[in-house]
Amino acid sequence: MSKDRKESEYILETEATRVRVLSEALPYIQKFAGRTIVIKYGGAAMKDSTLKEYVIRDIVFLASVGVRPVVVHGGGPEINTWLTKLGIEPQFKDGLRVTDAATMDVVEMVLVGRVNKELVAMVNNAGGKAVGICGKDGNLVQARSVDREKVGFVGEVLSVDSSLVESLVESGYVPIISSVAADNTGQAHNINADTIAGEVAAALNAEKLILLTDTPGILRDYKDPSTLLYKLSIQDARDLIDEGVVGGGMIPKVNCCVRSLAQGVKAAHIIDGRIPHALLLEIFTDDGIGSMIVP
Repeated sequence: MSKDRKESEYILETEATRVRVLSEALPYIQKFAGRTIVIKYGGAAMKDSTLKEYVIRDIVFLASVGVRPVVVHGGGPEINTWLTKLGIEPQFKDGLRVTDAATMDVVEMVLVGRVNKELVAMVNNAGGKAVGICGKDGNLVQARSVDREKVGFVGEVLSVDSSLVESLVESGYVPIISSVAADNTGQAHNINADTIAGEVAAALNAEKLILLTDTPGILRDYKDPSTLLYKLSIQDARDLIDEGVVGGGMIPKVNCCVRSLAQGVKAAHIIDGRIPHALLLEIFTDDGIGSMIVP
């Protein structure tokens, strides 16, 4: 067989695969068109530049086929880098960043100014239309202190007014939300991005909440990826926490999923952001790739 023929057959095969994959995605695209999907973006998928590009492309892909993505992001590692540059020692207590006034300034500058706008630029660059906001904009999130004495300006969500996000989505924009919000005196607070994602998903009555993490999902044995639990109910998730199967940093993630489902979100997913195109694999394939919690 001539080299040219061999090449053209290979090209046809690649094209055929691409078309088949698109065709298989059609029922999912039809199912989720016009529906809102809230994505919590963080972890390795945010640090690794190749993965970052994939996530951004996936978000633009979703928007292009009529799905309505809303992105919520953190930025822990970048905050630490800047605190160190400015000679401020990062401190944690019970997994929460101790946030004094000086740290809060840096958190706000890094999350709202730097990380947020970088993601906005990347989405725009990939052909989307993104707008970056934080919890302060349009009173999107009202914060209250968790424990001022102990951890400083670390907040939790008191209430959500999603009208700004809704108008952006209606106008065809992808809202990119950083996890900083003000309390009733106007004081800025640093809030866990998973929590904001869950509460915003509930307020928007989202179809899905997807948390990109650095684990394959919820594992029955956290050392063994083959023990991944693909589908759980709210009750299963609560039982796993009580049994101690879900522990450490996974507890707040699972709790945040459970809370959003209890408030009307249709499905919550904890997926491995270290896998290229994890978002599309989860949304547009039969098996998905992580753990799905349903009401």
